[in-house]
Amino acid sequence: MNENKIIAGTLIAGLILTFLFIALGLKAQERIESVPYGDFEQWTVRYIKESALIGGKTKALYMVAESDTVYGTRYQRGDSPWSTGNALAQGLGVNKVSVSVTPEKRGEGYCCRMETRLDTVRAVGINLKVLATGSLYTGILADPVTLAHSSDPSSAINMGVPFTRRPKALMLDYKAQITDGQIIYANADTKVRKVAGRDKGQIVLILQHRWEENGHVYAYRVGTATEYISQSTSDWVNNHRVEVSYCDTSGDCDRPWHDLSNHRFKTRNSKGKMVLIEEVGWRGDLSPTHMVIQIQSGSQQPFTGCPGNIVWCDNIRLVYDE
Repeated sequence: MNENKIIAGTLIAGLILTFLFIALGLKAQERIESVPYGDFEQWTVRYIKESALIGGKTKALYMVAESDTVYGTRYQRGDSPWSTGNALAQGLGVNKVSVSVTPEKRGEGYCCRMETRLDTVRAVGINLKVLATGSLYTGILADPVTLAHSSDPSSAINMGVPFTRRPKALMLDYKAQITDGQIIYANADTKVRKVAGRDKGQIVLILQHRWEENGHVYAYRVGTATEYISQSTSDWVNNHRVEVSYCDTSGDCDRPWHDLSNHRFKTRNSKGKMVLIEEVGWRGDLSPTHMVIQIQSGSQQPFTGCPGNIVWCDNIRLVYDE
């Protein structure tokens, strides 16, 4: 009887060790690749003088550094895949700079700092208030942003970059300061409007298979990785993973950003016109044509959020099976 127990125990221990070695071996087969300029060690800065009507200050407008090629495609203002919520706005002859994303020292290098801010602009004796969420994303922001974009902010962003691979996860380092403050809406008005709820930061990766017909841009959703940042962190959370789901309409697609009607991304079609990307369904079996990565200090609609929310990120990577 004792011999049988010893044999059984030895077999169980052997199986545990075998599974452990298999798991370690599978993990070792992963390949981790940096997203270009996702280490935030290089930034471009433009110094822009605002109009005298609103004070005439010179402000620094930060952009993530530029390069020669990104995924084989050239982009406006250089070839970095990244744009931010930082913008030069022009309207009625007035220049205004909005800055909610800045580089910040981290150890011997830099990271990306995104903050939800309520700016006050004083013009002709009137204080106008505008809320800006700190946002980092793959795509191209119009330069300048004009009054024509104010009623539809998504029309200022050509969202996403060409991309044809199938990562299993998005990986990054992040930390957060998430407050319990009041959510507000402020879009160049003298007053702010209170909004119910609690704001959160968010991490989003979307893979789409896009095509164009008669000027319309359609897309199948191929994969999604999403996570809300709902709590402050005491320090950096390193090598944080957000897994990519390649599910279809019969799968578990009820998480944030899995609802295909939940957003209004736009892109420039072959005729140069900004049009809505019309997602028509899920096709997790397809290869993507485009990738959207979006990291923000809030998760509300434009001009809506909680001032004081801050999200920092660094070392953005994609994880693949070997």
